[in-house]
Amino acid sequence: MVTSTTDAQFSDSKTVISVDVMGGDNGAVSVVDGMAKSSGINPDIRFIAHGDGEELKRLIDRRSVLRDRVVIKHAAKVIDMHTRPSQVMRNGEGTSMWSALGSIRDREASVAVSCGNTGALMGLSMIRLRRTPGIKRPAIAILWPSLNLQGFNVMLDVGADIRADAHDLKVFALMGVSYARNGLGLNRPRIGLLNVGTENHKGRPELHEANDMITADARTNDFEYVGFVEGGDIPSDRVDVIVTDGFTGNVALKTGEGTALLVGTRMRQAFEYSPLSRIASLLAYTSLRRMRHRIDPRRVNGGVFLGLNGTVIKSHGAADATGVSAAIKLAFQLAEQGFTERLAARVASGIQNSQDEYPAQADEAANT
Repeated sequence: MVTSTTDAQFSDSKTVISVDVMGGDNGAVSVVDGMAKSSGINPDIRFIAHGDGEELKRLIDRRSVLRDRVVIKHAAKVIDMHTRPSQVMRNGEGTSMWSALGSIRDREASVAVSCGNTGALMGLSMIRLRRTPGIKRPAIAILWPSLNLQGFNVMLDVGADIRADAHDLKVFALMGVSYARNGLGLNRPRIGLLNVGTENHKGRPELHEANDMITADARTNDFEYVGFVEGGDIPSDRVDVIVTDGFTGNVALKTGEGTALLVGTRMRQAFEYSPLSRIASLLAYTSLRRMRHRIDPRRVNGGVFLGLNGTVIKSHGAADATGVSAAIKLAFQLAEQGFTERLAARVASGIQNSQDEYPAQADEAANT
């Protein structure tokens, strides 16, 4: 079923993912290839593809694995990576991103995936889906390679909003707990609050206030709070979820990406240095390939927008088919878990607890 329709319906009850096909750096081809890759692995996925109808039909028809799995929704406009969020707010209607989010709002699909402009995606998500009651600021959560058995830690916020007060950080912790349980299968995740040191006297006042609030929440929300953590703990096995504001989280994320690139480049140069080092690289090939697989960013491609009335996954703009497929895999997993509903219930429970212990802050957040 490759059709152009405004009423996206499937004859079966498989999980439906809404995909903004046009927004990435590599165009529609990489996204459709990622959809095909996912379909070859998982027979229970269906798609609503948003973008230029003629181009999408041509690309999808070439991939037999997508037959009877895709409904096309035509959207004539595209938001590029250089468009300012303020412009998107005025001119976003009619774009593939706008249409993809509409399928979540109208409950035609469970999760939306886009490789497009992050600021635009967050802005339109807040317009089309609105915030979950009790949440003042949504957050973007990512998976960070770590020494834990699951191979990754959750960190949020990494750039949805540069600000966060104590109540925001407390809600981020609750959202992180829900993501760790549903995304990583951790029954009792360990939460850490990122600070400049682990000592109780260090850090800004809002961090100390958040520390007290999260400590209280741990007693009633069945998670372990390890207290303050430092930057070196982000990839460690000491913690499963790292909570911070969007400014600090985004700086840490970009620093980690740059460091990984530096290490990879220097290692490659070292192995190319002499004939003997090239021989050494052949001997170490299997181990190096295993390490590369474990830290391959494409395997964890997808920042999850938390705190909205619907789940949105932001894939890397330059993602190839493997990266897009990884984002779709995460979308499917969260959809199957009923993640949006579970997260909303956890936040609502946490807000109620805050009303008991911190009534002024909770009332302010609920009325924002």
